[in-house]
Order: sequence, then structure tokens, then C-alpha cells
Amino acid sequence: MADLQLPSYLVQSETVKARFDELKRRDVILEVSELGKTFESANGPVTALEGVNFRVHRREFVTVIGPSGCGKSTLIRVLAGLEAATTGEVLLAGHPVDTPGPDRGMVFQGYTLFPWLTVKKNVMFGLRNQGLGDADASRDALQWIQLVGLEKFADVYPDELSGGMKQRVAIARALAAKPRILLMDEPFGALDAQTRSKMQSYLLEIWRHIDTTVLFITHDLDEAIYLADRILVLDANPGRVNEVIEVPVPRPRSPAQFLQPEFLSARQRLDELIHPPSATEEAAGLDLSRFVGSGEKTDAQD
Repeated sequence: MADLQLPSYLVQSETVKARFDELKRRDVILEVSELGKTFESANGPVTALEGVNFRVHRREFVTVIGPSGCGKSTLIRVLAGLEAATTGEVLLAGHPVDTPGPDRGMVFQGYTLFPWLTVKKNVMFGLRNQGLGDADASRDALQWIQLVGLEKFADVYPDELSGGMKQRVAIARALAAKPRILLMDEPFGALDAQTRSKMQSYLLEIWRHIDTTVLFITHDLDEAIYLADRILVLDANPGRVNEVIEVPVPRPRSPAQFLQPEFLSARQRLDELIHPPSATEEAAGLDLSRFVGSGEKTDAQD
């Protein structure tokens, strides 16, 4: 990819620039200031996050990516109120975040549906906890189930669904409570490539129809670009914000854009940040001779 003559990832068409100008005029829904998280271990304290700062605007789609050990999942757990920050502050719509709340929906990589409840009753669960009666909760749940395209499966149990369908139910359940922000921790990571691609398209279509902000953790470079308005790129050990990339690819998105110059330039930049030459050179310099017989040649030697 480095040999291709690609435009700079910083270059934006007039359409894309206008979209970002409009986005930046929206209210800031999430503000993270000097966030740090340290864990205690047998070998002493381990700093997972340090000095993390960023803002997310209303109805923005932000993906978070970085190398192993950058604290992506720790970050989203702190944003969800599932972990307490050691330092710094998280504000959602101006209010401090320190415990879980209905203003944040959460979708995990693992399937977190209640196996003893039908699809409809899984989606109704949070609505009932918010005080809705059965009739209102059922009505609202069916609307969300229809939005994710599973109305024919409303009375089916989770073990009768495919992995992709389970995640669509999980998304519907998270959105039914009408959260200000939807937090997604590698929700498609366990899916096969074909199902993953379909789920990405489903998610973009759902997001297009609702007034919800999305923060999405991923380790997949293409997924990060395809879904996002902006990409938050983290460094590792400890996790810090390396760069925030404004995706130069216009919306609406489609898989055909994966080969367009704007997409490839953003992917090249992500690759440079997450797999810098020093790491590649270090891997290339590993001594693997003890893993092969003295008379054998590796592919690289042929």
C-alpha cells in the first residue's frame, strides 16, 4: 500500500468538510478530561490509561482503535461507569459519570441476552426497569425489534438465533432505553467475516434513523474507517490518545468505498500509527532458528 500514490488522509472533499463543519457545531455530549486508570497487581501498579482527553459531539460516530495493551476496553468500561477512573473526569451531557446509568447503552462482544427470555422480552427488560407497564414496554420493544429487522423472531429464544441476530437483539435492547450514547466493545469481533460485514451495514442503517451518539471499540482497521466520523487512535502502555483522525470518506458508506483513495489513505495512516516501522523491524529481526532444524530453510530463506 505504501507504493500507491494516495492523497493525504487530511485532504477532504467539500462535502466531507461541510459535514465536519456541521458536526462541530453540535453540542458536546461526551467530554473526557485527563482520564487515567491504574490497576494494582502482584508486581505493583499498572497504568492502563493516562492523560486521555477527547470530546464527542451529539449524533457523532466515533471508533476507538489501537495496539494491544492500549486500554480500549478499560476506557469503555470507565465511560460506562463499570470501572472508576483513578484520575480525571468523564462528563456525559455535563454530568459526571461514576456509576452505570440508563443514559448509556452498552453492547459487548459476547452475547449477553437472557437465554430464558424471548427476543421481545429481552428488549422489554430495560423498559420495565424504567417503570413502563407491560403494554407500553411491549409496544416499544416491538418497534425496536422491527428497526433491527427481527420482527418475525420476536417470540423466539436466543439459542435459536445466529450470532449476528443475537447482536441485533442486543443493539435493540440497548437502544430501547433511549440512551444519550451507545457504547460498543468490539460487538462484531466474534462473528465471521460475512456476518460482520452485514452487521456493520445494519448498524449504520440503524444509526441513520435514530438520535444517538455511538462510541465503538474495534481492532479492525477497515471497520474503524467504514463506521466512523472520527477515529480515536490510542498508544499503548499506558493508553494515551495518539491522534484523532477525521475520516475523509463521504457518507453514506458502502463496502465499495473500501478501494477508494480516501479510504486507502486513511487505512495507510492507521497502519502507520498502529504498526510503526520500528515494530515491524523488531518482528523481522527475531531469531527463529531454534524453532527449525539446523538443515531446514525457512520460506524467507528460499
